[in-house]
Amino acid sequence: MFAVVAVSSVVAGALRWLAAHPAVTVLLLAAAGGGFVTWVVRRRERARWERVRRRGLRYALPQIDALHHRQFEHAVRDLMHRDGCPDAVQVGGAGDNGADVKATDPFGRRWVIQCKHRKAGLGGAAVGTPDLHVLNGTGRPVHHGDVIVLVTNGRFTANAVDFARAQRLHLVDRALLAQWAAGSTPLWELLRAVPPPRRPTPLS
Repeated sequence: MFAVVAVSSVVAGALRWLAAHPAVTVLLLAAAGGGFVTWVVRRRERARWERVRRRGLRYALPQIDALHHRQFEHAVRDLMHRDGCPDAVQVGGAGDNGADVKATDPFGRRWVIQCKHRKAGLGGAAVGTPDLHVLNGTGRPVHHGDVIVLVTNGRFTANAVDFARAQRLHLVDRALLAQWAAGSTPLWELLRAVPPPRRPTPLS
């Protein structure tokens, strides 16, 4: 109780002193306002540079091969963000039900992406139908995706390619990944038979 009274007394004394010295009050308010403005400006500047960084984001295949599998998921997320999907998010991990990245493109289509990283690139094990079975079973009914994609820095088996075509799944192999990651063309312009937009084409 004594501490509360003491604090109240100090606060009251400080307020009386400030009231008696209005110039100091003005200076303090100006400093606080200036600090807030500086914070807002810096935040906007960071956001602007982040947008610039994402628009100019590029990956070469050696960079991608050197990534950890979780970093590969982050890279795919960032590429989707660069392409115009501000809600792109990495969701891979335990219990991810086959999805590592989710995003909504500027046309309203929901993307569900599974990522398979191979340290040895083309020399690694080819991605086969078992991974596609999982993605096919969850991409639309669980994650409500419109475009279901499996991305790898390696290769796919012939059976996987056939299964993907039959089930309307999209495959991004090493060659297509190199084109997407090192360029500036959105993934939906590189893939064939992508579902039509859910909403009108956004104005440029």
